[in-house]
Parts: sequence; C-alpha cells; structure tokens
Amino acid sequence: MSERSMPVAPEGGDPRVGLSVTHRRYVPYAHAHYGGDLVDGAYVLGMFGDVATEVCIRDGGDEGLFASYDDVQFRAPVRAGDVLEATATVIRAGRRSRTLAFEARVVCRARPDKGPSAAEALAEPIVAVTATGTVVLPHAGT
Repeated sequence: MSERSMPVAPEGGDPRVGLSVTHRRYVPYAHAHYGGDLVDGAYVLGMFGDVATEVCIRDGGDEGLFASYDDVQFRAPVRAGDVLEATATVIRAGRRSRTLAFEARVVCRARPDKGPSAAEALAEPIVAVTATGTVVLPHAGT
C-alpha cells in the first residue's frame, strides 16, 4: 500500500518540502532473525529505501541514489507478524539532493499468546525506527 501527500508550501517556501510517501508491509516470519521473532534493523532500512525511491520518482522523475543516513534510531523492536508503516518526508530540497525524515511505525502486531494466528491492530502505533538521510537525483535541476 502506498500513500502520498504534498502539502501546500508556505508563502515563499519550496513546494518540494513536505512531500511525503508511506508504504505498509507485513513482516513475514521468514524474516525473524533473532529470539522472540525479532527482525534485524536492515529490514526497516530496506523499507526506508523503498519509500525514498518513490519520493525521488514523484519529485524528480528518477529513482535517485541513496547517498547516506545522518542518523538512525532503533526505538522499539520489530517482530515477525508486525505490519509496518514506513514514511519518508522531504525536509530539505537542494538543486539535486533531498534530505528526508523517515519514520517506521508498528500498526498491527501478532498476538501468539491468544492463538497461533491471532493479531491486533494497535490503537496507537509504536514508533520503531526513525532516521534522516540524503538522496541525490542525478538529473534534477538540469
């Protein structure tokens, strides 16, 4: 699932700032890497790469290149059976580079204590990972 939004830029602001893309994905049990069905952090970084790619396509008509992460914070565990929502939002736009803020939230979670396939939608999403990063659009501004 993908959602996007483009808020109206403030007076004199860059209309690219605020562009936001969200994807949702079920985390399969095949990705459980550690005890307690924990999933490694690279899984969420892969989701961040996917939402960053869509931001680049919508902003500059190119998949872009992920240049770097400036900060990654693992705030809560991600487990197999979770449904994750990953969002990338443009917070700065240069001629060819964009700085993105990322957030991954757990919106549904497996409940093995209630049954082998039991799960629940969370009333309040759990912020699992936040990050900032830079992408480059090779053909933007030309």
